[in-house]
Amino acid sequence: MNSVTEYYSATQLRSDRWSALRDVTAQLAREAPAKISPTLRSRADELFEQLAEIEAYWAFPGMQDFDYMRRQFSHNSFAELAFAVHRVARALTTGAYRRRHIPLDQAEADDREEHDDEALLSPEMRAMTKPYFEVLIVDEVNDQQERWLKSNVHSMRRHEDSFIYEAVVVPSVEDALIAALFNHNIQAVVVRPGVTLRSRQDHPILGRFLQGIANIDHLDDLEPEDFGPALCRLLDDIRPELDAYLVTERSVEAVAGTDLGNCRRVFYNQEDFVELHLNILRGVQARYRTPFFTALTEYSKQPTGVFHAMPISRGKSITRSHWIQDMGAFYGPNIFLAETSATSGGLDSLLEPNGTIKEAQELAARAFGSKQTFFATNGTSTCNKIVVQALIKPDDIVLVDRDCHKSHHYGLVLAGAQVCYLDSYPLNEYSMYGAVPLREIKKQLLELKAVGKLDRVRMLLLTNCTFDGIVYNVERVMEECLAIKPDLIFLWDEAWFAFARFNPTYRKRTGMRAANKMRARFKTDAHAQAYAAQQELLADATDEDLLNTRLVASPQARVRVYTTQSTHKTLTSLRQGSMIHVNDSDFKGEVEQAFHEAYMTHTSTSPNYQIIASLDVGRRQVELEGFEFVQRQLEAAMAMRRAISTHPLLMKYFKVLTVADMIPEDYRESGTEMYYDPDRGWVDILDAWQNDEFVLDATRVTLAVGGTGWDGDTFKTKILMDKYGIQINKTSRNSVLFMTNIGTTRSSVAYLIEVLVEIAKSLDDLLDDASKMEKLGFERRVANLTLNYPPLPDFSRFHDAFRDDLESPEGDIRSAYYLAYDEQSCDYMDLDGTLYNALEDGQEVVSASFIIPYPPGFPILVPGQVISREILAFMRALDVNEIHGYRADLGLRVFTPEALAEVAGKRNRPLRKAVAKPKTKPKSDTKTAAE
Repeated sequence: MNSVTEYYSATQLRSDRWSALRDVTAQLAREAPAKISPTLRSRADELFEQLAEIEAYWAFPGMQDFDYMRRQFSHNSFAELAFAVHRVARALTTGAYRRRHIPLDQAEADDREEHDDEALLSPEMRAMTKPYFEVLIVDEVNDQQERWLKSNVHSMRRHEDSFIYEAVVVPSVEDALIAALFNHNIQAVVVRPGVTLRSRQDHPILGRFLQGIANIDHLDDLEPEDFGPALCRLLDDIRPELDAYLVTERSVEAVAGTDLGNCRRVFYNQEDFVELHLNILRGVQARYRTPFFTALTEYSKQPTGVFHAMPISRGKSITRSHWIQDMGAFYGPNIFLAETSATSGGLDSLLEPNGTIKEAQELAARAFGSKQTFFATNGTSTCNKIVVQALIKPDDIVLVDRDCHKSHHYGLVLAGAQVCYLDSYPLNEYSMYGAVPLREIKKQLLELKAVGKLDRVRMLLLTNCTFDGIVYNVERVMEECLAIKPDLIFLWDEAWFAFARFNPTYRKRTGMRAANKMRARFKTDAHAQAYAAQQELLADATDEDLLNTRLVASPQARVRVYTTQSTHKTLTSLRQGSMIHVNDSDFKGEVEQAFHEAYMTHTSTSPNYQIIASLDVGRRQVELEGFEFVQRQLEAAMAMRRAISTHPLLMKYFKVLTVADMIPEDYRESGTEMYYDPDRGWVDILDAWQNDEFVLDATRVTLAVGGTGWDGDTFKTKILMDKYGIQINKTSRNSVLFMTNIGTTRSSVAYLIEVLVEIAKSLDDLLDDASKMEKLGFERRVANLTLNYPPLPDFSRFHDAFRDDLESPEGDIRSAYYLAYDEQSCDYMDLDGTLYNALEDGQEVVSASFIIPYPPGFPILVPGQVISREILAFMRALDVNEIHGYRADLGLRVFTPEALAEVAGKRNRPLRKAVAKPKTKPKSDTKTAAE
């Protein structure tokens, strides 16, 4: 039986323990009583003990039935016990308990069980069943009172109710937090007057999972009557999507005026269960609503005469065709019945929403914690351009990480920004970049301040989290930057991080959550005092002092935060469904009109209604089950990490990159090096997520494959995809990235492990039969991929012709971009010939294009950037199939000296003279090594 330390979550532990108990009780039932070994009894008893800690927090099977099964075990009623445990384990796996009562007595059972698997039901049948959830009631009651509470709740059910629910009763704040964290079925919490603070039992298993998620030690000084409101606030922090209802014997007027977190309603000495029942259903219904999707489905049912664009509308051009009936058969009728270019029938306009789309966006804003949310139907690339164009005017200075998505670079071109690129820390060994250190950002802001340009700095643009999973300490970055520039705007590209909102640990590092926390904190007296004390301390501080100090922002600082999210990448949405979330104190007064114009500029006048509907439904899903799905996503990723890291055969050829591999020690205050240690089990990551400058998103598993002798692209294409049908997005020179998502199952993880083991076995067989020269060739390929790696180049600089002065590094990327439209201003240079020789002669060569190799997938050159010898060496060492912007037949597109001189003359800027550099041996050796 697996050790408890091998489990990342209590829910996964619960599932496996019920399965194990099913096997053990089945064996007990098969054995004659006299032949049952003490070991078998001991295993069953241990499983019951472990499950006893967990089952109190779930409605099914419930503690009453669980205790009955334990009594069956004590009385040696093994046949009846095996039947009951089998029914429970089966119902938990199939989800049957969500649709009907599951009898655990053989006399009451029927034959429906084997045919009641949710996965076997048609989508139409599943859509017709009433959704099931559980209500957590927090009240210290005895067994009789608990049964009375549950009975009253159960008696409130009506046939016309849209949902069905069961009640879970726990006595204390601590038990309520445990239940909310591990029972994903809970959708509402009722806090009654009898709530206590501490649990009545120790939790040797659950304590490890609970530690650090919600610290309640500060509640010890509260009066018992304040435990209920405090619990509502804690629930709002860990699971803000839940509805809370507070029942109190105090003055409801006094209680209602306090901070109650996500409490929807306060009841005075509530015993009217009908009213409570109706409020619970109404609260869930508010999250279940999908105004636009509902309007679209209703529209599809209406008989209409189509006299507008789109022959495909209502499917007419399909059904009348003799040649494309296969398309209609493939997609089915509904998608065509729902197609229209009209904004009638409740469908609303995406460009000027005032009906169902507006409602859907408002619901999304609530779900994601923003002040305003806007839908986009052509991807986050467009979202990025909208935000940049809405906020940036020509000659505004924007600080941006150089390895951000290319849409940001193009957006800055369109806006006419002066771009100041920031360098991320390099991971040379794996040919990837990490993220931009906070010290680098502060240093750049202070340098711009020193030359009198801080007033022109408009925005900081960073990727959170990066494609490879590096996550910023968002709140700290924003506060320290605001301490230097109090009105700085932040754009966080969270294209790969939309799911983070629905996990209590991950949520802390999202832009919207951090913005809301900062808004509230900046208004407190404690923050004002901390700011005043630091200002006095730093009165004569140097820039170096500021760089070494954790700065406190002014209480008057403006919180101006934007995030862009690819809903389609990490949540449920059709491709290109994305959202822009806004939490800007100055949006209404300063930005709204410009944002509207930018939105109009980049959004199609014929948006795809199916994408909008999927965004609406995807929002519903994450509000009602995002917590569960993200939890399972993390479980799958952690299981993958553990399986690969501990498999002796896989360890020969593969390595899961750890936190220490991807984040240098200087940025890990907690000292966390890995998420799973074979000797200690799961490492507590909560301290790291609370304090470290950077953390690693565990849902992304980067696998170093250099030990196989294959580069990342070959391993992805020729091995994983072509041979085994495993699809992945990203590779580096010697690694591949496996991304789990909310649809990843444990079966998918198991299949991947099987494939990797098969690959490792085939390599073993290949090397066993290989000749001496074949083995030598393999060793050389491995050494080339694991030892001979090209250093990643930093951003060099913008050429002087595209800079206003030499006091600071920002450059006019727009002028360079449009200068390249003139063919007479450009030439081509061969990497190994004319370009290499020019750099060796000390000439300044300037890129006329974005040069984007895949991988790593970000620009290593932008228009107007001086090509350094380090960049050339990196390009010559690249061993990839795609380099966007580079033509192998012609070479690298560069500006002619005459064009540069003309631009410089217009700016009245003398060009630097060429300085010949010492001749070095041509770097053909590097090229050969890469090949």
